[in-house]
Amino acid sequence: MTNPEPIPATMRAMVLTGFGGFDKLEYRIDVPVPQPRPGEVLVKLGAAGVNNTDINTRIGWYSPAVEGSTAAGGASGFAETAGEGWSGEQFTFPRIQGIDAAGRIVAVGEGVSPERIGERVLVEPALRRDDGGVDFFGSERDGAFAEYAVAPSVHAHAIVSDLSDVELASFPCAYSTAENLLHRSRVAYGERVLVTGASGGVGSAAVQLARRRGAFVTALAGTSKHRAVEDLGADEVLDRHAPLEADYFDAVIDVVGGPGFGSLLGALKPGGRYAVSGAIAGPVVDLDLRTLYLKDLTLLGCTALDDGVFANLVGHIERGEVKPLVCATFPLERIEAAQRVFLEKRHVGKIVLTIDPTA
Repeated sequence: MTNPEPIPATMRAMVLTGFGGFDKLEYRIDVPVPQPRPGEVLVKLGAAGVNNTDINTRIGWYSPAVEGSTAAGGASGFAETAGEGWSGEQFTFPRIQGIDAAGRIVAVGEGVSPERIGERVLVEPALRRDDGGVDFFGSERDGAFAEYAVAPSVHAHAIVSDLSDVELASFPCAYSTAENLLHRSRVAYGERVLVTGASGGVGSAAVQLARRRGAFVTALAGTSKHRAVEDLGADEVLDRHAPLEADYFDAVIDVVGGPGFGSLLGALKPGGRYAVSGAIAGPVVDLDLRTLYLKDLTLLGCTALDDGVFANLVGHIERGEVKPLVCATFPLERIEAAQRVFLEKRHVGKIVLTIDPTA
């Protein structure tokens, strides 16, 4: 391992100690700084985004035993959780969460060129293992809610940008998820696309990225957020409970789920594609199989990123083809306040935690 600057022995970190409420988040100043293993890099973090997955993991929402919306257990957790994490495997504690990481490489492990030291990087959220499985940054591996984190070198993507670390930290999870949804559903120029939850992190990213592809974008959002979503490039914005025209859309990009699921399928044209990566309104839905097979629909679940998706996103950022949408920042130690604001769902865009005060 090569070190260009002194690396402290301990660091500040927010540690998740178990499933439950905000009391399971412990701010510590004596956590050992991780050491990069072969093929890994050590990243000094400037900022980290706040995401649904951080809250969902804390409250145990990923367990199949939980059927409520994320908001129902956002503050206190779900007593019925059986312990599964985002990957479906049993979650282990303690864990440093945080899937959105922006910072710079300060040390490298064996087999990684020391020339990487000093690079500004974004960490790809889905870390492919040699056995074909996937670990998620901040879930199966410690993440960005700390001053330092290690990541596989191949998943630490160099980025050249004038944006701040706070702005860059708004991109990794939400924008790569949105790009993956659009990629898998093969959204193309001139198609009509419906985006649910368009004021949130993934939804607002999907609006921008679908417009970048030349699609006609209809967005669903609360009435008070229509102007902000229009400013992102949506061609039209409807209230999230508005009736939808039948057989109208080529693709639906959904992060909401819940009771509106049936109407989303009804709004798809024959041969349409439905892609989902979230279910904040509830994970258990009613599906009329006749709608699915008589309309020849394709349903796509999207979590792990396809090859090239994150690298493409980095290119979009460097060329200024997408813009950061940061609505609020909080220091790391105020993560409870940040998550409470997040759960209120009054914001548009991303909430970001500052790790390095100079970021």
